[in-house]
Amino acid sequence: MKKLALLSLFALLFFTVAANAADLYFYAGDFDPNNPNANGLANENDAIVGGNPYGAATYENFVAGGAISVTGLFTNNLSQNTPTSGYWEIRSGVSEGNGGTLIASGTGAVTNSPTGRSGFGYTEYKNEVDGMNVALGAGTYWYAVVPVCTTCGGRTFNSNTFGLNQVGTNVPNQQYFNSSFFGANFTNANNEGVFQAFSGGVYTPEPSSILMLGSGLLAAAGVIRRRLL
Repeated sequence: MKKLALLSLFALLFFTVAANAADLYFYAGDFDPNNPNANGLANENDAIVGGNPYGAATYENFVAGGAISVTGLFTNNLSQNTPTSGYWEIRSGVSEGNGGTLIASGTGAVTNSPTGRSGFGYTEYKNEVDGMNVALGAGTYWYAVVPVCTTCGGRTFNSNTFGLNQVGTNVPNQQYFNSSFFGANFTNANNEGVFQAFSGGVYTPEPSSILMLGSGLLAAAGVIRRRLL
């Protein structure tokens, strides 16, 4: 009975940590406040720019080279607010004036972590939503993460980036802005300024960590089992 309980505990630990292990599959890059084209575009649902499900949203694309499972998304936002939640979407086939196909969406708990960068008197925060499990095939997709604080009186702007410290692949100059508040219907973000890309990223499960963790737990379980025999 004791052996069974210990092995069950190791199995529980394995699946719990494996489910939370994440790999940065895509990152569009850092905001560079020293770039002459540094800017931000409204990405918010607050007391000033509100709506259902958001007042304004930015959509960044990324290219999946094969089948993946998206477990987390984030945007880096120049913000005056502390969000209470985050609204997210993943779409395909987005083009000028066309929102394409909504693959998945939801509202969940959001982290609000300072990146160490700032601009225009705003502090930049990484706003991340996790806990999703969205299966995607190879192709190009667009995602949004909108910080939500309907009682907040400040503003939030998704930082732009020109690829500094980028991870993975996107299609530059094919990012979109959607806002009934501002009268924008999935317009190319470059119509609003210089927005080659928006700072944000995509997480997927981390196979290497899961494999290493599983091997370690199985080895430890084997040692305990031998001692109990």
